[in-house]
Amino acid sequence: MKTAVVILNWNGKDLLKTYLPSVVAYSNEATVYVADNASTDDSIAFITSEFPTVKIIKNATNGGYAKGYNDALQDVEEDLLVLLNSDVAVTKNWLSPVVMAFQEDKNLAAAQPKIRDDKKKTHFEYAGAAGGFIDRYGYPFCRGRIFNTVEEDKQQYDDTATIFWATGACLFIRNTDFKAAGGFDETFFTHQEEVDLCWRLQGLGKTVKCIGSSTVFHLGGATLNTQNPKKTFYNFRNSLLMLVKNVPGFRVLPILFIRMSLDGIAALQLLLQAKPLHFFAVFKAHFSFYVMLPGCIKKRRNIKKQKDYASQNSIVWQYFLKRKRSYTDLVK
Repeated sequence: MKTAVVILNWNGKDLLKTYLPSVVAYSNEATVYVADNASTDDSIAFITSEFPTVKIIKNATNGGYAKGYNDALQDVEEDLLVLLNSDVAVTKNWLSPVVMAFQEDKNLAAAQPKIRDDKKKTHFEYAGAAGGFIDRYGYPFCRGRIFNTVEEDKQQYDDTATIFWATGACLFIRNTDFKAAGGFDETFFTHQEEVDLCWRLQGLGKTVKCIGSSTVFHLGGATLNTQNPKKTFYNFRNSLLMLVKNVPGFRVLPILFIRMSLDGIAALQLLLQAKPLHFFAVFKAHFSFYVMLPGCIKKRRNIKKQKDYASQNSIVWQYFLKRKRSYTDLVK
């Protein structure tokens, strides 16, 4: 398969200095692109000077992760796309096992490697770990990470496993499937657009997997760290949009009501933790959701629904009340 590694960049020269060398060194079987989201630093000049083999795609605006990739991938013709964050260090032979999985399984639409933490290399990284799932109310969790509990990588997830969503930090996706599904939802701007895309792919009868024999290291939080209220805003708002779009039938109504109630409890917790900006971010997220709801309902009509999408009824219940802090505890 012809493979394209596409790194989205916005004013990320320092990240490119640190992480692009490993990508260039260990991706000989792929074409490496940097898609630049209208950066105002000298990222492009740096790439041109230091990495002349890397191809540059210039986006006209900074449309965030979703629009940035939608724009950049329009003219990328390789069979397999690897959407790689600019703060990811790859390892030797990271591409081969994942490419092989796509060659062997023609129904495989999207995949990810194991994602380990570049700051604590023995442990999984928050954004994806060893493959993602969601519960009935749209809360994401991973093999290797539930809420803020992150496991040490002890080779417990070195298998190839069917998952619900593959992380956007290192998302392998078949070019034809990306386009058949309509790409990313640009109204998300950033955060959870990969979960939404993987959900839609499964509605089309496709599968998503984690290939545990491949490993990369992700810094995480390079664009928006966990202390930024904007991250809270996008996560809460986009979860609601995703539920409205993808939950089948009339059960979307009680599910949405319960999720919004749980959001209210989460907002109160943030206030009690002396995080007023995050508290208000939750309410801003809900207000933005109401504004976007009519357009979201229109999109819902054109999406093929997946009947059974949740591997857990409530991860909140399992984690906080039953004290199950690892994926292996959940599936025992």
